[in-house]
Amino acid sequence: MKILAAMSGGVDSSVAAAMLVRDGHDVTGVHLRLTEQTPAIDGRVHGCCGVVDADDARRVAQVLDIPFYVWNLKDAFAHGVVDDFVGEYARGRTPNPCVRCNETVKFGALRERARALGFDALATGHYARATDEADGWHLYRGGDQNKDQSYVLARLGQEELARARFPVGAQSKDATRALAHELGLRTADKPDSYEICFVPDGNAGAFVERVLGPIPAGEIVGTDGAVLGEHAGVHRFTVGQRRGLGINTGSARTFVLEIDAPENRIVVGPGELLARTGLEAEACRWVAGVAPERIDAVQVRAHGGVYPAGLLDVDGDRVHVRFAEPQRGIAPGQLVAFYLGDEVLGGGTIARATR
Repeated sequence: MKILAAMSGGVDSSVAAAMLVRDGHDVTGVHLRLTEQTPAIDGRVHGCCGVVDADDARRVAQVLDIPFYVWNLKDAFAHGVVDDFVGEYARGRTPNPCVRCNETVKFGALRERARALGFDALATGHYARATDEADGWHLYRGGDQNKDQSYVLARLGQEELARARFPVGAQSKDATRALAHELGLRTADKPDSYEICFVPDGNAGAFVERVLGPIPAGEIVGTDGAVLGEHAGVHRFTVGQRRGLGINTGSARTFVLEIDAPENRIVVGPGELLARTGLEAEACRWVAGVAPERIDAVQVRAHGGVYPAGLLDVDGDRVHVRFAEPQRGIAPGQLVAFYLGDEVLGGGTIARATR
């Protein structure tokens, strides 16, 4: 099979490409240039699309003796990921740039280019499993529960999964690193990258301000409406946030309960008021192409946030979910992934948490 291997410069995608070569496939490696080069931090470039990462990917491809290219997909990334990131924060919501990147860039623009060039499939280093079954393609959690990345793939459908390959998906991270050492790959001990690639310093608020310019200040209020302080923009907050509020509430632990972007207001209060019984999601997309009859859990964050839950109502691409027990910190704008056991059924964007 002729396979295009997306190589970020990390150990997972390096080993994914190596496994395909080992299995006899015709493999070509590609590294994506998604942003302008960012400044070095702590002596090196961070993220998954910098000069250091491109060089690591190229050297791995040399060891594997496969063709290697760097493709410029900056426009697709800017329109599909960065614009959404900035717009969502400006609306007082908390976006998932990695989810958007998978949907619009890797399994969008990159997949289309691969198909146009005659590749049969696109491979990545995600820890997830896709299987071709009698009723179509199914997506499952990765074999390593601690590294499972099915959450960020939850909005992929039949068309994307039919051409997707996840070579490391069924194995553990330790097994991946062991194989990298066995093959002598320079990425064998490379640390995992968790920061947003186009915000390497981690300051999302400052990034939004660089794009949009000055953002109006507003009030921070308690649940009784009393003004407790002033904020520097709703884009600097997320539901459930406790640190960096800039107000003095004495010894009381205070959290962001609500971001009221139309009124430019942040509502804060005690943590117990964060509890919600469910959520409403919008723009839902289902792996099978149709909504499932039932789910047994949802995941609302990339790392953790897995809650037993059931469907209450499905209305077009909108879904109402009820948790088995009240949960805290449900942030509008985040992806919610729907599960039945280890199977991923689909994903949508949290519109609001329900009491």
